[in-house]
Amino acid sequence: MPPSALPCCPPSTPNPLHARFLAILPRIERHGEVYFRHVKCPHRKEELLAEMYALCWKWFVRLDCRGKDVLGFVSALATYAARAANSGRRVCGHERAKDALSPLARRKHSFAVQALPDYSPLSGNPLEEALTDNTASPVPEQAAFRLDFPAWRLAHCERDRRLIDLLLLGERTKDVSREFGLSQGRISQKRRELHDDWRRFHGEPG
Repeated sequence: MPPSALPCCPPSTPNPLHARFLAILPRIERHGEVYFRHVKCPHRKEELLAEMYALCWKWFVRLDCRGKDVLGFVSALATYAARAANSGRRVCGHERAKDALSPLARRKHSFAVQALPDYSPLSGNPLEEALTDNTASPVPEQAAFRLDFPAWRLAHCERDRRLIDLLLLGERTKDVSREFGLSQGRISQKRRELHDDWRRFHGEPG
């Protein structure tokens, strides 16, 4: 067989486009670590970072095809990719806004999803207990709370509603302060202010 008929070996080094992206990837990774520092679940954070990197590569190739030099705005590229991944944007499709397990749906409709305990401290199973009506409080108080609390919550701005939801879930002051970029002392102060405001709304004596 003549030498010209032999198959060409693939190059051992990445192509120039891939090499340029690998050169800026450390900057993108550092930006992602900072942007998603509030995500406590390591698996969720890993997924968000992976989607961010993939979006950066996709947009990097697209911009290069248009003759744009991305090296001059790597931070902007990383910022847009992080925001897109955080809002549910994916390289292949988009998170479904009507899926209860989707973080996008939880942010859009202001609700939380929490796992049931692995065991029951009582005689039943955790699912049955979670679905059982509250029998500790009188029925009129339960009905009043179900009417008053949503109305009170909606009277606050979106930022305070998010704060209320996190505090109701039992999040630590330290974690909530990171989420909102406030000091722990300010979060404690906001908790007292919200508590006092609820008492006034509910007509309880000061």
